[in-house]
This record gives sequence, C-alpha cells and structure tokens, in this order.
Amino acid sequence: MHHILEIQDLSVRFGNTQAVNHISLKLPRGRTLGIVGESGSGKSVTALSIMQLLPAGAVTDGKILFQPDPAIDPVNLPGLSANDLTRVRGKSISMIFQEPMTSLNPVFKCGIQVTEAIQHHKNVGFKEARSEALHLFEQVKLPDPERIFNAFPHQISGGQKQRVMIAMAMSCQPDLIIADEPTTALDVTVQRSILELLGELKESAGLSMIFISHDLGVISEICDEVAVMYRGNLVEEGAVREVFKSPKHAYSRGLVACRPHPDRQVKRLPVISDFLENRAFDACVTGRDEILARREQLYSNKPLLSAEAISVRYPRSKNWYGKVTDWTNAVDQVSFDIFPGETFGLAGESGCGKTTLGRTIARLTQASSGKITYEGSIVSELTEPQFKPFRKEIQVVFQDPYASLNPRMTIGAAIEEPMEVHKLHGNKKARREKTMELLKTVGLQPEHYQRYPHEFSGGQRQRICLARALAPEPRFLICDEMVSALDVSVQATILNLLKDLQEQFGLTCLFISHDLSVIRQMCDRLMVMKAGKTEATGFPDELYINPPTDYIRNLIDSIPGRRSE
Repeated sequence: MHHILEIQDLSVRFGNTQAVNHISLKLPRGRTLGIVGESGSGKSVTALSIMQLLPAGAVTDGKILFQPDPAIDPVNLPGLSANDLTRVRGKSISMIFQEPMTSLNPVFKCGIQVTEAIQHHKNVGFKEARSEALHLFEQVKLPDPERIFNAFPHQISGGQKQRVMIAMAMSCQPDLIIADEPTTALDVTVQRSILELLGELKESAGLSMIFISHDLGVISEICDEVAVMYRGNLVEEGAVREVFKSPKHAYSRGLVACRPHPDRQVKRLPVISDFLENRAFDACVTGRDEILARREQLYSNKPLLSAEAISVRYPRSKNWYGKVTDWTNAVDQVSFDIFPGETFGLAGESGCGKTTLGRTIARLTQASSGKITYEGSIVSELTEPQFKPFRKEIQVVFQDPYASLNPRMTIGAAIEEPMEVHKLHGNKKARREKTMELLKTVGLQPEHYQRYPHEFSGGQRQRICLARALAPEPRFLICDEMVSALDVSVQATILNLLKDLQEQFGLTCLFISHDLSVIRQMCDRLMVMKAGKTEATGFPDELYINPPTDYIRNLIDSIPGRRSE
C-alpha cells in the first residue's frame, strides 16, 4: 500500500513543554485519518509540523515523509528549504484552519483571496483565476458565487466562510488536505453539509485527508482510521469503527463515554478522570418515572418568566435621507413560559434568533414589541434604573469566556465586581470571602484569585464565568452556547457542574445551544426556532422520537455520528 504521508518518531518541544512525544503515523493514499484528543493533546501541533508552520522556538525531531507520487522518492518536509516549502504548501498540501474568520484577511474580498492563491501557484492571469475561483465556489455549493466573490469575510456566515476556506484549499488540486477542527461551533446542519462536501471532494479528486477534531461523532462520519492522542502521546490507533466500538486505552474509553447521547438522558455524564483513575462510575439512564415525577413537580407552579409575542427587528436598508426602508425580523412574535427550577432549551441554526431572544430577556437587547414578565412584573416596560433590581436576578453566561472577561482584571476582581455593583455582602472583606467560596464551588482554587484570564484554559475560564454569574445570587441563568467550543471531556465536566449548581442554588435556566445531544441531556423542555419564529415546543424525548416538522427531523438527522451508530 502506498503511503502518501509517513510520520516517523516525531517530537516537538516548546521550552520545557513536550507538546508531541515520539509519535509515528502512516496515511495511505486516498484515505482519511482522524486525529482526536482534548485541547493540548498535540493534535494541531502535529498538523502544523506537517505544514512546517510551527512558531519560532519549537524544537523538533523525527521525520515527516511526503510522497504524492509512488514513482518519485519521498521528501522529508522538515529538511526542505523555505523556497521548496512554499511550492509544497497550497499546491501539494493544503490546510483548512479551525477559525475561518481569522484565516481570511478581513480587508480583502473573499474572491480576491482565492484568486491570489491560484495565481501564486499557477501561471495564469486574473481573468482565468477569477473563473476558476467562481467554479470552485460552485463546487463547494456556495449560494450566489458572484456575490460571495465580491463580499468581505464579515458579510457572509460562518458556514460560508468555511466553504471559502475549503475552496481556497482545493484551488491548486492538492494531494493532501489537513482539516484542523473545520466544523467546531458550526450548526449541525451546516456541519453535515461541510462533512458531505469534504467527502464528495475527496472521492471526486482522489484526495488524502487528515481530519483533526475533538468531536468523535464528526470523526466517525468522515474518517477511515483514527489516532487518539493524549498529552502529546499516541495512545491508540486503528479503524474508526473498531476503536469507537471497543476502545482499549482508558483515555479512549473516556472520550467515547463522556459524549452526550441524543437518544437518552443520564443522571450524570462520565468524565475522562473516571476512566484514567479507574473509578467506578454508573452513568445510569434517567428513568421514565423520574422524568414524569419531575415534570409534575415543575409544572404545578406558576411561571417564573413569561415572554409574550416578543419581536426584535433591525434595519436592513435605508434611503438617502436615513429613513429605514426595510427591516430584518431577528425574533418574530415568539411566546413561551419558563417555570421555577426548569431548564428550558432553545435550539436552532445560526441566525434563527436564539441568542437575540436570550439577550432580549436579559435586557441587553431591546424588544421591538411584546411583553416579558418576571415574577409578575412586566420587566420589558421598565426603565434601566427600575430594572436594576432585576438585573441581579437574571444573569448570562456567554459563549466565549475569554471575550466576556476583562483581560486586565484578575478573576477575583471580575467575580467581586457584580457584588459591588449590587451592594452585596457589606464590605470588601466579606465579598472576598464570598469570591473564595464561589471559586471553590466551581472547582477552582483560592490561589487563582490573583490570576488573569489568559492564565486559564477554556474550561477553567467558563467556570470563572459561571462563578461571576452566580456572584449576585441570581435565580435565572441564561446559558448561551456555553459549551459549544469545548472538548467533550471538559464539556461533560461543565454540564455536570451546571446541574449541581442548579440543585444547590435552585436556579432556573434558559439553555441556548445548537447541539441537540447536549440539549437532550440538560433540558426539561425545548423550543426549536427557525428564521426568528417558533417551529415547535415540547419535551425533548417526544420531539426527538416524533419530530413534528421536516426542519426538526433534519436537525436531528444531522447530529454527527448518529447515522454511523
């Protein structure tokens, strides 16, 4: 069998940190190799080593042999000169990066960036390069290729930006594509379309592919073989079905087990440490009688929060005099009730209005019309000073924990700030003691008090945001995509923590997510939105078993890994 790529005893070190530790891998031509593991396992460093894009200061050892043509001797990529590497990158090996917004230049139009790549590696003029770029946009199924060609990155959606990146990667007909987390944080339907597109391109162009992801469902959909990495070491490899069905290493078993399942709800998700430390864990399924008893208890009360015919609209276009001539209805006549102690799920594709609705409830966005009632008070009609007492009652945990923390404030100061604003706990000493208690509650240490956000991992930052949201002692918590970009193991830990906090503090939650497996695990009821409107509301198990509309059926069928189980 001809191997297009062979990694031999690769090691990468940054200072005293061993990022990759003596790994060896082979990729047969025309096959797809998946590399899975948590953040920090060495997946992306391995990919950057292949592309020779490691930052200055990295110390590497080992060989990376690339042989696109079996009739020609393989080349060792680390031994190539800068000029030779420039000819290989893009033309023979292309890479699709995790975040297309940071990979695309924001000041150049999308089409120009693709034509630049074509002209760099082919001896063609702009007109021919433009024609090729438009053809590629059609290949990757971008709507209205001419419009996308002339659009700047910020003017198109996340899924469209990722398709532009795929078109750029395909522009010079490479032999090998490396896809580094190309579907992270995308909706399930967009994610499925990207996976199907990559599969079609692989078959039609005879591509070989390395697909890096922490989502095992995605890996099971697209890959032939899988390599599992843990702390820079290769702990298991083999055929995808064999590894996922009967994982041998404790870490692999933990990765498979801690992923929420769309067809059942368990009392507590297992985490990686349960398997690595060989702790007994019984992830028993929540019984039907328990679910019915909880529903009877929840819905015997009056609603804590009610939304009635909420609409939010934004100007789409204006005339020469600045008068709005057209509007975009982000949320259109949406109504629902949330009961005390309930976790109410909000699902749908990007742009359906989920986040706008959550921000409207928290009064971070003003409703155009409709009424929001909280504990009998019509809070949507209050002025900001009148709403301030309710501000401490309703708190938000945002999707990106790094962006929602001030990089210049220690986490201790960030957690204390809402207590100071709402004049809680009397004095600074009492607030500091409360902050220490909250840090311990979310699984952090008192010595973390003086550290800054950049000194923590993504999962730890999300714990800090949880602690800050709990600081003013709220009753209602809005969780907006709070685990969408986290590893499955960190995700399981945060979801377990949220359930514990909900019981401990008697919290009511609005849980916004595009991940239907997570919604199934966490929520008592679910509302699905489409284009700003309510598509359906009901209990997750009933909606999943008998989808009331084609749109919901498509969302459920798009859950990664569901079709391969």
